[in-house]
Amino acid sequence: MSRRAIVTAGTGGIGLETAKGLARHGYAVTVVGRNAERGASAVEEIAAVANGGAPRFVAADLASLDNVRALAAQLAADGPLGVLVNNVGAMFAQRQRTVDGVEASFAVNHLSPYLLTELLLDRLRADAPSRIVNVSSAAIKTARRTFDAVEPPGGYYGFHWYGRAKLANLAYTVHLAERLRGTGVTVFAADPGGAATDMTDGTMTSPKIVSPPLRLLWPLVRRAFERGTAGPASVAARSSVFAATADSLDGRTGLLVGPEARPVPLFRGAADPRAIENVLRLSRQLAPLNGAGHGVRHP
Repeated sequence: MSRRAIVTAGTGGIGLETAKGLARHGYAVTVVGRNAERGASAVEEIAAVANGGAPRFVAADLASLDNVRALAAQLAADGPLGVLVNNVGAMFAQRQRTVDGVEASFAVNHLSPYLLTELLLDRLRADAPSRIVNVSSAAIKTARRTFDAVEPPGGYYGFHWYGRAKLANLAYTVHLAERLRGTGVTVFAADPGGAATDMTDGTMTSPKIVSPPLRLLWPLVRRAFERGTAGPASVAARSSVFAATADSLDGRTGLLVGPEARPVPLFRGAADPRAIENVLRLSRQLAPLNGAGHGVRHP
């Protein structure tokens, strides 16, 4: 029987290419997304290259913590699990809040994968050796490194807030790798680099997503961010597929796999003990595992 892999936001872009890569490696892949039509199309594409069990699609809105909890219960009940790839990511041009009242960038890019992972840990431990891959971003280098509150001080700038949420998730990844060391569950971050996706072709075109000092330079900054990586999503997916499948990573954990599909130095801000402590505090407060009193409501 094929080992099972889960890829969130797996119906298009990097997520779909990651799912196809895992299917080629013999995994029975479950892709998670919001749109059933895109899900059906993704399953067809994955099935065409699969060397293992049949792929499937599960619908869930990962911006909703209750949806994440329901998804985790369903996925845990589906049977043995070998790989979890938290690929979900979103950048917002304007400040938004989720149904739980949480700023959307932090909720989607960190709280959603944090909660799904925590709720699937028992399943992953039981089925060890298993791997968790959290998709990161080079945008973390522009982020504020303070996590005293869910929203950083100052104005809203989508690119920086996206990077900050990805940094929070990378700090959680560092913590989780140490926490699970010796359990047979290994944890990696994967940086896909830039890629020609809906996000880079849409939200990132506006200079208003960065702070005023960067706006005049934004076209140059954006080109530098994407240079050499604005190719197909299949190239950007290499880091996630490598992190999930490479035999050379057996027994290793806590590594960041770069766009060239090899381990690279970890961004130092992600290993800061204070940052990790505050990210964990916020995560537990905003996304408790039992769902009681979750979220921060705003009028």
